[in-house]
Amino acid sequence: MLDFIIPAAQAQSAPASQGSPMVSLLMFGGLFVIMYFMLIRPQRKRQKEHQELINNLNKNDEVVLTSGMLGKITALNESYVTVDTGTVELKFQRSSVHAVLPKGTIKGIS
Repeated sequence: MLDFIIPAAQAQSAPASQGSPMVSLLMFGGLFVIMYFMLIRPQRKRQKEHQELINNLNKNDEVVLTSGMLGKITALNESYVTVDTGTVELKFQRSSVHAVLPKGTIKGIS
């Protein structure tokens, strides 16, 4: 009944040829290598740099917090820093420190 719509030769076409499994494996390997160098490696590098920054914090360092707040560290312990913002002293987790500023930056801004 369908012979008049789909010719018999077309209906029995050969299946698509399969490529070598080694080519597919190399493609996936290449994709992983590209993802590693573009995404994973830079992120790990940033994490390592931030951890170094947190470990090297000292009293009287001027810092920028992730919220954008500027202040001077007045006290430190294992997990927290106390930051003097000029009007009030606040406690933050060490991981919330985004960057250490050069000395005198806060006076230059005010």
